[in-house]
Amino acid sequence: MALSEHIRHFRRARVLVVGDLMLDRYIWGRVERISPEAPVPVVEVLRDSYNLGGAANVAANVVSLGARATVLGVVGTDLAGQTLEQMLRDRAIQCALIEDRRPTTVKTRVIAHNQQVVRFDTEDRAPLRGRELQSLLGMLGELLPGHDVVVVSDYKKGVVSAPMMKALLRMAGRKPIAVDPKIGHFHLYKGVSVLTPNLKEASQGSGVEIRDERTLLRAGRRLRQRLGAKAVLITRGERGMSLFEGTKVWHIPTVARRVYDVTGAGDTVIATLVVAWAAGASLRDAAVLANHAAGLVVAEVGAATTTAQALRASLRKNKEVLSSA
Repeated sequence: MALSEHIRHFRRARVLVVGDLMLDRYIWGRVERISPEAPVPVVEVLRDSYNLGGAANVAANVVSLGARATVLGVVGTDLAGQTLEQMLRDRAIQCALIEDRRPTTVKTRVIAHNQQVVRFDTEDRAPLRGRELQSLLGMLGELLPGHDVVVVSDYKKGVVSAPMMKALLRMAGRKPIAVDPKIGHFHLYKGVSVLTPNLKEASQGSGVEIRDERTLLRAGRRLRQRLGAKAVLITRGERGMSLFEGTKVWHIPTVARRVYDVTGAGDTVIATLVVAWAAGASLRDAAVLANHAAGLVVAEVGAATTTAQALRASLRKNKEVLSSA
């Protein structure tokens, strides 16, 4: 089936996204002088804006592609939590949110002349415990039957833990689970279906320093075998992606024409991959579509989403040249 044909079936996919919800705040301004108090730029603030981040951005990418998404995670009882929930609902994302005493995770970026000046984070990374953890697991059990695939969006902000992953793997049965991993948590992912690490994460998770194609192949194969995963998709920045599925390896060259900001690109990759897979595409075809989606979002400033229409346009413009190893 042609890649564009898979896109027609995206609306069939039902994706459950569980993980760390974040609110991305952008303060936009300009710099015309250096502070007399310290050698730092003085930013004249012109406006601010908000984007969905982390698991929320994965869900936003899913619905932007035309599929259905439910997001399960934790927010604080604060204005940021209210803002995040309203933004999710405005995008027709079903919400299963647990309120906690911790603050909602907010990443604030100050940008002047399209350059990031500084970022500061508000967060509590302690693992979820007690009543809040039990609420999360209870909602997880209720939501799983109504979805085709699960995405675990791990930013190491407290939602993804050993008890949570153990319960998810038990309750999901044969339902596919895809994970966007975080360094330091690879021991939690044993038994998942698909993993989408970048080069640094793949090196850490496999114990192989990736320096060239030979070490890339060793790392990808070792990681897939070590976790018992069906596939591992390693994102390689300007060099595209490499898909390790069974004994096969596919190298997918990038289609990005320009790169302004890689923020949230991993969210777009895993969202597109699982939507296409749930819609009936092979993992190889799903990875190619995810590669096109990544090429579109890195051309935007901030965490961005793409659409089925934009994907079709990218497919028309760019001929895919895959190589195998």
